[in-house]
Amino acid sequence: MPLVPMRQILDEAAKGGYGVGAFNVNNMEQIQAIVEAADETNSPVIIQASKGALKYSKLIYLRKLMEAACEECPYIPIAMHLDHGNSVETCKLAIDLGFTSVMMDGSLSEDGKTPNTYEQNVEITRQVVALAHPLGVTVEGELGCLGGIEDGHGAGLSTEEVTEHLTDPAQAEDFVAQTGLDALAVAIGTSHGAYKSGRKDPKTGEMLPPALAMERIHQIHERMPNCHMVMHGSSSVPKELVDTINKYGGNMPDTYGIPIEQIQDGIKHGVRKVNVDTDSRLAMTGAIRKVFAENPGEFDMRKYLGPGRDAMKQVYVDRMTAFGQAGHARDYEPITLEDMKSVYGS
Repeated sequence: MPLVPMRQILDEAAKGGYGVGAFNVNNMEQIQAIVEAADETNSPVIIQASKGALKYSKLIYLRKLMEAACEECPYIPIAMHLDHGNSVETCKLAIDLGFTSVMMDGSLSEDGKTPNTYEQNVEITRQVVALAHPLGVTVEGELGCLGGIEDGHGAGLSTEEVTEHLTDPAQAEDFVAQTGLDALAVAIGTSHGAYKSGRKDPKTGEMLPPALAMERIHQIHERMPNCHMVMHGSSSVPKELVDTINKYGGNMPDTYGIPIEQIQDGIKHGVRKVNVDTDSRLAMTGAIRKVFAENPGEFDMRKYLGPGRDAMKQVYVDRMTAFGQAGHARDYEPITLEDMKSVYGS
């Protein structure tokens, strides 16, 4: 089965009332772990790569790995998505490589750090939609700015600054109408990376989860019940994964992620795509550190990348189950980009 348009996966998720994990990849082990988890849980899945990942993996290698994933599990609907495209040119490159979905993050300028004006965001997102839809390719846009920095992308906003760049529900309605995009990434206080919160309990000093503006999602869903929303920066940063890293020589204090319950609340109110990257990084890092600590003479990469892959797979299985996509891979007949052209043209 060829890669499917992400729009179909999101449409079907909306019909079924579940969310779909979008997992970032940089190498073969991550792709294998995601596909194995999708196969085990019978889940449709979105595999995504950032511009940094494309540079690291050498474009052609990532494309061939994705082709292998589709060949290995032809019954699993898989979409290949560009995460945080920073320009029309980057999106075009991804489309030429065979990506079935692209994100034009027009919330930031091409440097990936400086916030754009609303008008600039509308214009550049509209340009990508005009480029992608005639080819059957899905487009995600972003309104508002996230905190944190990942893969060199992100405004790096403080907790206070993040609140000034949350998505405005009324503006979101206008943004979707003007651009014609397929999925809207909303800024509600999530951040990239493992340090998503600067909040601490004043009495105990323990880290608290970030204060998310979940009401923004509720309000957008009320205004646009058919809008497919996206939660970025949604790794949960499980304590046990961080503890493993620190136990075997790591130094990651005061980490905190997004509680699964809040993601599930978002899914109940129109979130269809949930971006997860940090959790798999933590899982692999902890597994590799454990191997080296227990076997300091080990040098066979299969002996540490293998456990790393297994640890990531468990994260993916857990997220696919929690988001509700498990069991839905065979609910529908996947379509191709060619099929999607007629949908956009109708």
